[in-house]
Amino acid sequence: MELEVVQRKENPLLKRTEVSFKAIHKAEPTPTRDALRAFLAKELKATKDIVVIDSQASTFGRYETVGYAKVYKTKEQALIVERKHILVRNKLIEPEVKKEAAPKPEKPAAAPRAAKPAAPKPEAPKPEGKPEPKAEKPPAKEEPRPAPKEEKRAAPKEEKKPAEKKEEKKDEKKAEPKKKAGK
Repeated sequence: MELEVVQRKENPLLKRTEVSFKAIHKAEPTPTRDALRAFLAKELKATKDIVVIDSQASTFGRYETVGYAKVYKTKEQALIVERKHILVRNKLIEPEVKKEAAPKPEKPAAAPRAAKPAAPKPEAPKPEGKPEPKAEKPPAKEEPRPAPKEEKRAAPKEEKKPAEKKEEKKDEKKAEPKKKAGK
């Protein structure tokens, strides 16, 4: 892997050197952040613990990685100035473990649960072949629908149940003669 420093800028206020770099890695995978830190430290004559890589990116299909790094005068200065997530990425500090608001009960509290006899499950296993019957919904309020134009002239019909409607349709189909297609 070859490392080329593209731009170098001194920042005396924050006691660091800011570096833009380009790493060419032919026939190798994209280098890790630690490997780049080691190469930068070697190139800039510094120790690895004061080099912080801010960003790195490689382009698909190319064997080069470009990035931005900062080299501090001391590790303490790096810990004061740099953002926490960048320090964690560069493994200069350990990630914070989030504390839970309410502590969970320890194993002794779980012992009374185990002492109780196992209660049978309220739901019985479902038979595979038969679906569960659906609960019937209460009928919604039926509002009178406007009848088609032809029916408005005739006297209003009595409403029938769906089963009766099906039977009526069957009777109508039987009464109509079947038409043959073709001749």
